[in-house]
Amino acid sequence: MAILDQSNSSRLCDVQSHLSRRTLLGAGAGGLMMSAIARRLAWADDQGVTDPARPKSVILLWLEGGPSQLETFDPHPGGVYGGDTATIGTSVKGLDIADLLPRTAEQMHLASLVRSVTSKEGDHERAVYNIKTGYRPDPTLKHPSLGAVLCHADQAGADIPRHISIVPGNSPGRGGYLGAAYDAFKIYDPARPVPDIRRSVAEARFDQRVTDLYDVVESEFRRGRLKQVEKTRTLHQTATNAALNMMSSEQLDAFDVSVEPEEVLESFGDTAFGRGALAASRLIEVGARCVEVTLGGWDSHLTNHSLQSSACEKLDPALAALLKRLEERDLLDSTLVVCGGEFGRTPGINPAEGRDHWPHGFSTLLAGCGIRKGAVHGATAANPKLNSDDPLADIVDPVTVADLHATVLTSLGVDYQEELETPVGRPMKRCEGKPIQSILDA
Repeated sequence: MAILDQSNSSRLCDVQSHLSRRTLLGAGAGGLMMSAIARRLAWADDQGVTDPARPKSVILLWLEGGPSQLETFDPHPGGVYGGDTATIGTSVKGLDIADLLPRTAEQMHLASLVRSVTSKEGDHERAVYNIKTGYRPDPTLKHPSLGAVLCHADQAGADIPRHISIVPGNSPGRGGYLGAAYDAFKIYDPARPVPDIRRSVAEARFDQRVTDLYDVVESEFRRGRLKQVEKTRTLHQTATNAALNMMSSEQLDAFDVSVEPEEVLESFGDTAFGRGALAASRLIEVGARCVEVTLGGWDSHLTNHSLQSSACEKLDPALAALLKRLEERDLLDSTLVVCGGEFGRTPGINPAEGRDHWPHGFSTLLAGCGIRKGAVHGATAANPKLNSDDPLADIVDPVTVADLHATVLTSLGVDYQEELETPVGRPMKRCEGKPIQSILDA
């Protein structure tokens, strides 16, 4: 379980007084159970208005394996390398995307496309690291992922973890040099309950176990340590209090998508990814700051069109329904949706009818949180020179992965140039890129 920030610890259950869940529930209007954020959101919901104090959040729809730009957001039908995919018009005049995404096409007026992202990493593991952190792998340092950076920059609390990975892939968001407290809390298909969060024994027995075992572990840890350690809250103590607080919080209900009407569930698609996207919107409402939802199946070295079509069948309803829901619930101004993968696929089609890794001009979708609506940045050629000495020669207005991160952090209100300090005292900027001004609202 990810450890919640220490700023919230003063409100957490004091295990020495072993408050029971029933005691908390009886505190009147859930007062002890709801964080300040949750109370503000509940008030805003009752009034039918957007809470002006709502912190900004991000939902990352992670397309693991490398989605083909040619089968998603940057098709080139009729070109030498266009393949079998046709285009479809969107809600933005003059903007076409692949016909494999018909529902998303209806919501493109809410989003921007960056069609010219470039990277120097063509290996899955290294490219994932690059995209999720904004930095290339460095053997001397582990960089924090986007969600960790956001949670570190804004310590607004919640009863549930603020950094969450749903249907986690091979590399969920990590805290890096910021510490394990910023690692993503991992759950799987939201159709199943969050594991290990419900008591398996009677409340009185559970409370007694917590009190007794907690005292033993803490006393042994502190024995013989420096006096200043005895006066501080240990990582174990912080984690235990956070877990107890989460177990008794109403915010935990946000993970449960089964309470949604059947038509809502159907609109997101009957898949783990669709349910994850729906859960992400629910979690953002109650205080989560970064929710990452993974959809695999994009690594199409063989039979590219079939694999990309199958993956798009899951992506299309979930992405479209998420954008529509956030807009309808007045959450898009405070929530950034980022949809993309570690790289794209080659324009050329290999002998196995597949497309290989291509970091030279691929697409990412962004929506909400100050991102201009209906905008497109960059372009790729329909017939690029695949063997050119300069792979960027056919790309219009290329941007780096670092530029993409600077854009995301700027839209979230985070100073991307601020220097942080690693545990060994090394100064590190949150990001080395520059924002893509063409897709940011003035």
